Amino acid sequence: MPVGAPCNICLSEDSVYASITRIDADGRNREVVAHGVRNTVGFDWHPITGELWFTDNGRDWLGDDSPDCELNRLQSDGQHFGYPFCHAGDVPDPEFGNQRSCSDFVEPAAKLGPHVAPLGMRFYTGAMFPERYRNAIFIAEHGSWNRSAPIGYRVVAAFPQPDGTATHEVFAEGWLKGSRAWGRPVDVLVAPDGSLLVSDDGADMIYRITYSGMR
Repeated sequence: MPVGAPCNICLSEDSVYASITRIDADGRNREVVAHGVRNTVGFDWHPITGELWFTDNGRDWLGDDSPDCELNRLQSDGQHFGYPFCHAGDVPDPEFGNQRSCSDFVEPAAKLGPHVAPLGMRFYTGAMFPERYRNAIFIAEHGSWNRSAPIGYRVVAAFPQPDGTATHEVFAEGWLKGSRAWGRPVDVLVAPDGSLLVSDDGADMIYRITYSGMR
């Protein structure tokens, strides 16, 4: 269960904020498994390694191009991913950055772009898409709300690498036309037939993306 930060940027005395927690089904034995996570909305477990991967939304008001939103990988319980001291692995916070070094924290597996607002994500475990997408990560980017030139509003595919990082590329786009967005992807889900479902809370729709081979 993620618990986001109670602010854009702050250092809370309660360690449950800006974290990912684990609890029993009856609500008991809560423990923090990941610290320094500003606001994760989507996470999933690697189908082979079992590692937890998750998106994280970067802080606002550091300019149009900083900091990047993140895709992260949890290798062991208790790791710290930087917030509020450091963003995107190498951007010290102007208010809290003098308290801790960026080298103290886990670097992101991938930088997804500034203010793209990554939300839901899923590993692709279906068989409909080409082999290169097997065990890739599909991420719904809700899109920027306070950037002078909007970005995001798309679905990206991230490909985990042997060194623990990930490359990424645009998989589906078109919701952003110039500076106006007519839709905002929120979440993704792999359907039983291997197609990809994408929810959109801007256009109030659910899309089904399929693949039938090269034409």
